[in-house]
Amino acid sequence: MQEDLMSCLTRLFGSGADIMAKEPVSGGDINEAYHLVLRGGQDLFLKCHTNVADDFFAVEADGLKAMKEAGARTPEVLAYGKNPDGKSFLLLTYVRPSRPRRDYWENLGHMLAAMHQADTTSLTKGRRFGFYENNYSGSIRQKNQVNDSWVDFFRTQRLLPRLQLTKSYFTPEDRRRARHLLDHLEDYFVEPEYPSLLHGDLWCGNVMLGSDGEAVLIDPAVCVGNREFDIALTRLFGGFEPEFYDAYNEAAPLEAGFGERLDLYNLYHLLNHLHLFGRAYLGAVTRIIRHYAG
Repeated sequence: MQEDLMSCLTRLFGSGADIMAKEPVSGGDINEAYHLVLRGGQDLFLKCHTNVADDFFAVEADGLKAMKEAGARTPEVLAYGKNPDGKSFLLLTYVRPSRPRRDYWENLGHMLAAMHQADTTSLTKGRRFGFYENNYSGSIRQKNQVNDSWVDFFRTQRLLPRLQLTKSYFTPEDRRRARHLLDHLEDYFVEPEYPSLLHGDLWCGNVMLGSDGEAVLIDPAVCVGNREFDIALTRLFGGFEPEFYDAYNEAAPLEAGFGERLDLYNLYHLLNHLHLFGRAYLGAVTRIIRHYAG
């Protein structure tokens, strides 16, 4: 049995941990979100969702903890569970935004570089890439079976499942191109110098401004892989300043040829959007497949 919210609050803050205020928080596409204030004055953040798998928030909590242990700034995970009405939840410390520091983007670049350079041996069951459990990219199940090859991991655990999920959108010729692309990923990708813990969904909406003016990372879809994957997504939807990239490359220079691989990394995210939001993303997906597969 999973613990319900009031039981979690009582365990964490004592028998008088009543919710005195509950305000909706906007910005998420999938979950309900609330700012809670307890009788003792504690500020908390609650995410909840009905009819999700029992591990939906548990694996998000594991991802946040892994990033925090690797040196990233994240909200603190307090609890997760399920209420009697079937609504699952994740309880975190509340991040109250403030004015950004003048060196906000530089510090974010250095923080991400440090996370990418942290030791990952405890996360991949003795292999180089993957993660010790599957998780979710948004609401879509994401496979993380461990592998010693990044190229093979990206083929079998990222692109292949998403191409299967969206195959009804493609013409027979584009399905042929997609198969060719999968079979020839080694022609485009490189094995990284070292494995990195990835946020996995690092667009600007998953970077918050914290109470001290520093960046806080939220909503991960973690795995251990090539750090180029995270950097590529920061460029897909924009929102990251040049100072971020300069600081990152100062701390952890990217390998030559990254720009030629960028769109191929982002094909995974665009396939997710094609599945979730429909044909508006089909043009971008087929453009990338045709570019790489001919």
